[in-house]
Amino acid sequence: MSRAPFRLVPLDAAHDRTAFNSDSEPLNRYLREQVTQDIRRRVAVCFVALADGQHIAGYYTLASASLLLVDLPASTGKKLPRYPTVPAIRMGRLAVDQAFKGQGLGGALLADALDRAASSEIAAFALMVDAKDKAAAAFYRHHGFIVLPDSPLTLFLPLATVQPS
Repeated sequence: MSRAPFRLVPLDAAHDRTAFNSDSEPLNRYLREQVTQDIRRRVAVCFVALADGQHIAGYYTLASASLLLVDLPASTGKKLPRYPTVPAIRMGRLAVDQAFKGQGLGGALLADALDRAASSEIAAFALMVDAKDKAAAAFYRHHGFIVLPDSPLTLFLPLATVQPS
C-alpha cells in the first residue's frame, strides 16, 4: 500500500487504466471501456488521482445536470426561484483503487469535485450524486450532502455552502 501523495489531473490517453481495480466491477469497466467516449462526446469529464507517477489511485466524473424544484426539500426549494428545474453538477462516478482504500482518497476526490463545481464560471446550485447503495449514501451524508425526500439514494450539496479554494 502506497503512502505517496496524490496528484489530481484530467484523465488523458497516457494514463494506464487497465490496472485500476476498485471493489466495483461496473466502475472499473467504466474507466477502462467507456469514459473516453463520454469525454469525447462532451457528456462528462473525468479527473484522476495519480500516485507514483502515472498509477490511477482513484477517479471521479462530472457532468451537467438539473434538479426538479419539486423534488428538493421544501426548506430548500422555497429559497429558490420558481423555475421548474435548478442547475446542478452531477458527480456520476467516484471510485478508489483497492490498494489505496483507507487513506482518505475518496474524501479528497469529493473535496476536489466540490471545489471544481464551486469555482466554475458556469452557474450551478448544487453538486448532486446518485449513490450506488446505502453505504455510498452514508459516505455522502457524512460529508454534508442532503437526501432528496423521495429518492434516498439521490443526494445534493448546495454549492453556496462550499468555500472554493
